[in-house]
Amino acid sequence: MPTPFKEALASDKFVVTSEVAPPKGTNLDKFKHHIELLKDKVDAMNVTDHQSSVMRYPSLGGCLMVKELGGEVILQMTCRDRNRLALQGDLLFASSRGIQNVLCLTGDSVLLGDHKEAKSVFDLDSSQLLASIRIMEKGKDLGGNELEGGVSFCAGAIVTPEADPLEPQLIKFEKKIDAGAEFIQTQAVYDLDKFKEFMDYARQFYVKILSVVILLTSAPMARFMNKNIAGVFVPQDLVDELAAAPKGQALAKGIEIA
Repeated sequence: MPTPFKEALASDKFVVTSEVAPPKGTNLDKFKHHIELLKDKVDAMNVTDHQSSVMRYPSLGGCLMVKELGGEVILQMTCRDRNRLALQGDLLFASSRGIQNVLCLTGDSVLLGDHKEAKSVFDLDSSQLLASIRIMEKGKDLGGNELEGGVSFCAGAIVTPEADPLEPQLIKFEKKIDAGAEFIQTQAVYDLDKFKEFMDYARQFYVKILSVVILLTSAPMARFMNKNIAGVFVPQDLVDELAAAPKGQALAKGIEIA
């Protein structure tokens, strides 16, 4: 049985999670293969929720598959696509199926995705979603009504330590901690000087930081991320390193950089 993620966070060991992205469609074979590869190697798997505003198989469904295959799971939940009724309903469903970890995100703009005509909701933001979870844990919904059966979650949020300027991110970071975040997952980190600046500030708070590393497999991938992935910036010197790698060695160079 996997060690519950909350217990891993409370331990003194180095915690490792991995993101897994559901497919665009109902063929779950590759998704299942990735879960099988990772489930005994990481403390938990993050299942993305229409990542980059691209319509995919739902995060909740992906989380259920991770649990069915014996893995520990973190439900990603964005506020972009659902109002507070739907968000609370999904949290009740997740809790009833033994999904105990949630990563709260506001969500990328639909303009980044493949359904640009979609209407964003943003009834709540990530801090408000965190606060909503803590209200539900006290036995009430956001309308002040009693819940029949409670919920309990290990809830976290994200931060962008390489933002420029950094100060607005630090304000949001504090707000998320005040709202009840037990862990903070960063956007991808490539600039260690900027990350150190963030960590120098973050250490005053009792919250666990999960710093994200995305493996770069080629210079074109790095350029694509800079152009299309919100909150991610690969410095030019790393792009140049990948571009200069001998033929067939770009992946090895990406591993070395990571």
